[in-house]
Amino acid sequence: MARTSNRTNSAPRPRRSFGDFVKAFLAFVALAVLVVGVPAALATFLGWPLPDELPSVDFFQQQITVQTFLSVLGVVCWLAWAQFTACVLVEVKAAVSGVGMPTRVPGAGGSQALARQLVAALLLVTASAASFAPGLANLGQSPADQHRPAVAASAQQLPGQAQSQTVREAVEQQAAAQAKAAAEHAAEAEGSTKFYRIQPPQGRHHDSLWEIAERHLGDGRRYSEIYDLNKNRVQPDGEKLSKASLIRPGWIMEMPADAFGGDLVETPAAVQETERGAFAGSAAGSGNADIADYAKSGSGGAQAQGGQAKPGGKHAGKPAAGSVDTDTTQIVIPRDWSTAVPSQATPAAPATSQTPATATAVTAADGQGFSFGLPEALLGSPLLAAGLLAALGRRRRAALWQAATRSGSGGAGNTPLVPTGDAADVHDALLVGADPEAVRRLDRALRGLSESLAAASRPLPTVYAAWLTGTAIHLQLSQPYGTPPAPWTHGQDPTFWQLEAGADDHADGGSGGGSDSAGDTAAPYPGLVSLGTLGDSRLLLNLESVPGIVSLSGARADRDAVMASVAAELATNGWSDRMTITLVGFGEELLPLAPSRLRHLEDIDDMFQAMEAETRQRAGALGVAGHDSVLTGRTGHIQNTRWAPHLVLMAAEPTEEELDRLAGLASGAGRLGIGYFVAAGAKDVPGAAWEMEITGDGRLLAPLLGLDLEAQQLPADQRAAVVRLFNEADPGSDPAAASGGAQARGAQPFLIDITEAGRPAVYARLVGPYELIGLDTPDGDRSALLHEALALLLLHREGVNPRVLAAALWPRGATDDVRDALVERLRDWLGTDPDGTARLGSDAAGRLTLARSVVSDLDVLRSLHHEAASGRGAGDTAVRERLLTDALGLVRGPLIQDRPAGRYQWLGHEIIEAQLPLLVADVALALSGHHLGLDRPEPAIEALTVAVSSAPEDERLWHGLLRATHATGDEARLSELVARLADRGSAHGRGLAPRTEALIDELLPAWRRGGAAAG
Repeated sequence: MARTSNRTNSAPRPRRSFGDFVKAFLAFVALAVLVVGVPAALATFLGWPLPDELPSVDFFQQQITVQTFLSVLGVVCWLAWAQFTACVLVEVKAAVSGVGMPTRVPGAGGSQALARQLVAALLLVTASAASFAPGLANLGQSPADQHRPAVAASAQQLPGQAQSQTVREAVEQQAAAQAKAAAEHAAEAEGSTKFYRIQPPQGRHHDSLWEIAERHLGDGRRYSEIYDLNKNRVQPDGEKLSKASLIRPGWIMEMPADAFGGDLVETPAAVQETERGAFAGSAAGSGNADIADYAKSGSGGAQAQGGQAKPGGKHAGKPAAGSVDTDTTQIVIPRDWSTAVPSQATPAAPATSQTPATATAVTAADGQGFSFGLPEALLGSPLLAAGLLAALGRRRRAALWQAATRSGSGGAGNTPLVPTGDAADVHDALLVGADPEAVRRLDRALRGLSESLAAASRPLPTVYAAWLTGTAIHLQLSQPYGTPPAPWTHGQDPTFWQLEAGADDHADGGSGGGSDSAGDTAAPYPGLVSLGTLGDSRLLLNLESVPGIVSLSGARADRDAVMASVAAELATNGWSDRMTITLVGFGEELLPLAPSRLRHLEDIDDMFQAMEAETRQRAGALGVAGHDSVLTGRTGHIQNTRWAPHLVLMAAEPTEEELDRLAGLASGAGRLGIGYFVAAGAKDVPGAAWEMEITGDGRLLAPLLGLDLEAQQLPADQRAAVVRLFNEADPGSDPAAASGGAQARGAQPFLIDITEAGRPAVYARLVGPYELIGLDTPDGDRSALLHEALALLLLHREGVNPRVLAAALWPRGATDDVRDALVERLRDWLGTDPDGTARLGSDAAGRLTLARSVVSDLDVLRSLHHEAASGRGAGDTAVRERLLTDALGLVRGPLIQDRPAGRYQWLGHEIIEAQLPLLVADVALALSGHHLGLDRPEPAIEALTVAVSSAPEDERLWHGLLRATHATGDEARLSELVARLADRGSAHGRGLAPRTEALIDELLPAWRRGGAAAG
């Protein structure tokens, strides 16, 4: 009889490779050793763990010996073996029965995972492996193949074997019965397909495929199975899932067969059509109808294969610029900026360094002609430049004070090094590009918002990003959050809050000036950092609030430039109080920028160890405090420094396993105040909420976020120059080493001839009210501008870049012709020396310099002090007294007293305002010491009193006053001075300094009894 078969209805038998059999054999050996070999070894060497009889009371009173420890260790080993064996039995039962995910053995996370892998490898060569480990069984199959219902094989006559009609009919009947059962089983399996609907955000929490897999599959790393099942299938809103990191509320996800959980939905395929009528007219019904449609599209319809989206879909096609989706984490470009923003349909032209959004001082024509060699990257980064400049100023002032208080050293001789070469260009770029007013405005606005919300007992909303323009600050919220507190208003939709320029004058909730002081209101969004510009708008992304990882791909040098910019701005910005920035795999050279904020880890394992511990600690602290997120802990009376952000910037190259581990760590980190920015080069990073790419031409692209920015970067050469500036400001740095081996320009103060022969042609008094001798006052309104320009040049005898001069005089920017006209006008005003040389010239680098015939009283003061300490006064006490007295006589008040409103703002960047009080204190201390040596306390007190008015915070002056007053022998006068000091300390809330208190104990032991130290 001819052979008949029905191969079209038979399931192909899987083919096993030699490697599969090797893995199965090794798994069998491992299981045999662990399940059988371990108890045999334990029984042989340690004995049976259970005692032969119940222990008596005497047993517990016996001395503990080594044998006791061995016995306890044996019991622990027996228990571990029993737990692992239980895991193996549970996994085998689940694999054989095909029930899906096995029961969890309590406390056996690692043991059960090992047992599962070994059993799966052993059963890989059997049919049971398919039901136990779908990930292994379906390798190499498409998602459609993985979930196609199996078809039972029909009966087949064996070749060469006779068969009677009865037997044949019986076999055919049996085959038909098997086919029917298989069909029923397939229908049942299809009817119990499980679906999950993406939930809307709850506060700071957003659904992600990782968390869905973690909740419903028991392992977040199985998110890819959900993605494969639903990739490119049309969702109810007409869009498709094309990235595992971008899902929207309301979307439907088909789940693997072993998914579990109460919020899953099962849609019986057999009754979908009949139920659709009943579903109509109700919200729940509409949702089930969507699920029914979605389940139907998964059977190979055109939509599942990439067909067109449903007409009228809410998000059909790519979102255009200005589109708003309040349910996602997309960064939205506000509609009312369309005139200033390049079209998203075509690549945007590279923006120039002018950024009206942040009021930079870069001129409109600087891209043409001579640019004086200033690096454009810093010129176009006004917030970064302002932060670096402020941090550099703090570092230099701290160095001066350390030098002043160091034993045997004063502050006048510790002039900061004047940068040279690339460092000089970078320093000039910081001066030109910095916009401290924008920093102050942003800081005041955010703290004021926090203060207003706290007063209304409202928590802070989650902010994803801030857009800065020249006219307003725009905050993009994660979801609508009600009416914003005045003076904030709604933007283009309820997810935007905006603050118009000038409307925040009353909202001074903090330091405002960009200091690290928190003031009365904690910084609410310290994780904001600049990423780049789009037209006239600057984007700041809140790394702390991102619901997952921010990833950056591109060439290594470009990635490092972006990451360095982010790290430097976070470390020095003016709208944060406290934070920690961990740099992984890069940036060790950046630590001098902010040693208290930055830390470096070279190894990824160290990062995991540190961040896993901190994640547990923060989660526990939030639970104890009863907060849902760190934002709750930053407002009102409960604000606490524990909720300062921790931002991890990673440039190391992680493995796939490390990326999966990082995704799990970052999945819930947003509410804990922890953010992750990963620049590992890979485009597909598990758990990445926002994916970006930096191109070779400096564009920062994030298509899924609708962004095409001109990236903010800090390239390697400029990064090195910035670090050099900070190293040179370190009081312990060696000048030659800090300057790269070259002599630092201007390391010594500018000294002049103080004899009659050195009488200057132009003399400016700057220490006190501004006065000029030797020049006529210019006519018209330009007089104030010329006076200010001359003051800037007098304070920088090493020279001033013309762009720096223009940026100082016109902080909001000026064109080249305006700048050049000012320079020519200033040159004409200053005139020439008798030999015909112009008093305003230029050096080889194009910097403006003054002739030595133009001096200031500050130059004279420095020269007199130097001559008294190291010149003629060093060996002649009478000459020394005269020089010091003349120097102190030049002090008429603070530097440029009574400055016109709105002018001389550049002095906020200058170190001279910290140098001058120290110089005056050094002169006064030297002069008072001279008088006390000659037993003349009254002149000593007079000299110190003059200096105290200029430097009231210098404790050295108060110590000198105490000693000089004690030398008069007038105890009542000394008691009055002690009382004055005590009142001063109480007014500042810090009391007397320890050294001052010890000196008072020595000079006036009875001061405590008299109540002079009250407070």
